[in-house]
Amino acid sequence: MLGIKPAELVLKGEKLFKELKLGEQELSDKEWIAILASHPSLIERPIVLHEGRAAIGRPLENVVEILDQ
Repeated sequence: MLGIKPAELVLKGEKLFKELKLGEQELSDKEWIAILASHPSLIERPIVLHEGRAAIGRPLENVVEILDQ
């Protein structure tokens, strides 16, 4: 629904991201999904769903955009 790759959902500033050295690896979408499933704290949030559309809640304008349409 977001129309983005799993790697684009990752909070790269998180301590865990650095500890796992994820920025130093080339990972497939499947590998990113497994990492995010194992470490949900790395997922950018909130993710807002509205009338079949989704947006990452930061910046706030993303949410306003899907609510206004």
